[in-house]
Amino acid sequence: MIYLCRHGETEYNREGRIQGQLDSSLTPLGRKQARAMADRLGALIDDPAGWRLVASPLARTRETAAPIAERLGLPVELDSRLMEIHVGAWQDQLHNTLLKAHPELDNDRLWCFRAPGGETYEGMLARIRSWLDEQPQDANVIVVSHGVAGRLLRALVLGLDPAAAMRQDIPQDAIFRIDQGRIDRIPC
Repeated sequence: MIYLCRHGETEYNREGRIQGQLDSSLTPLGRKQARAMADRLGALIDDPAGWRLVASPLARTRETAAPIAERLGLPVELDSRLMEIHVGAWQDQLHNTLLKAHPELDNDRLWCFRAPGGETYEGMLARIRSWLDEQPQDANVIVVSHGVAGRLLRALVLGLDPAAAMRQDIPQDAIFRIDQGRIDRIPC
């Protein structure tokens, strides 16, 4: 079983700025979301023995994983394959500014894979698949990752095409339980 969490709200999220693999601190709301995820996971997991907590090494995911680790008494393992998409030249830009400069990207769910010098869908999917394929069938893992990375992880489980993968929601106030090919959204 996998519990998938997206990091809490960041300063960049609040500003509408494209983060990619840049770091941005959690906002007060983001820290509250991280604590809510920790509390919810604590209620869902009776005995954390046999569970692992794995996070992207970016600061926002480590900051989100910290209260989960504290609540469950688990160490945080870092895995760069769970990092967010690298959006090349578009990192650090305001999303609205990018759309003004590139109106063709409006309503394009795959826009982030078109960034100059950025990561492709196929490349990112391969690294997420690499992580997922290494997980034993009976693994119990809590993952703290990102919006696009979480979409692709769920897309692999569900067998979704790229457009459908990117239509999935990316909440910061819920977690996803992935178990035997089924995915359930759990509010926090």
